Amino acid sequence: MTVAAVIFDMDGLLIDSEVYWWQARREFAEARSKTWTMDDQRAAMGRSTIEWAHVMQERLELDMTLQAIMDDMISRINRKLEERLPLLPGALEAVQLAASAYPVALASGSPTGIIRRVMELTKLDSVLRVQVYGDDMARGKPHPDIYLEAAKQLGVAPERCVALEDSGNGVRSAHAAGMYCIAIPTAEFPLSDEVLALATVKLNSLHEFTLDLLKTF
Repeated sequence: MTVAAVIFDMDGLLIDSEVYWWQARREFAEARSKTWTMDDQRAAMGRSTIEWAHVMQERLELDMTLQAIMDDMISRINRKLEERLPLLPGALEAVQLAASAYPVALASGSPTGIIRRVMELTKLDSVLRVQVYGDDMARGKPHPDIYLEAAKQLGVAPERCVALEDSGNGVRSAHAAGMYCIAIPTAEFPLSDEVLALATVKLNSLHEFTLDLLKTF
């Protein structure tokens, strides 16, 4: 079925912030004499704010409220983003290219305040037709809710949307929503064969994203 809309993730896809989240969670854990592992990180990636806070609370066995965990982590990430906005190669060009031919949306599980700040800094808030925040969803990725809501707001059937994702939870979310999915994992966080099997196609970077590719779906 012909693609009629394109939906982008943010962390790890448009900005190389997954490394910041990895660093921040490790620093958070170390400050409490605990260890945050790569398995822990993968469990938290792509999820909504309250869900990743719950993952941290459980895995680090924290005697802290979810709100306190969220506040601490968001503060750490914002400091890192203000120091350097880590745009991934081809990110702005890919969104602008998609928007030249299709309605484009953002569906991100990052904290709403962080998403809005990144969109302001990149000027993508004027390019995106729709922005859907994980904080507004009852269930975050890997559940399909955020992608289904993005399709609804775009006025396009999910099966005519293509999602671009970097994380396992993100790919699972797009697949569960019945969408085409372009997987673009980062070198630091490769995807398993099981997850890649759920994607329509895998690219090495956003530089490989083209309108002609979408016409093959």
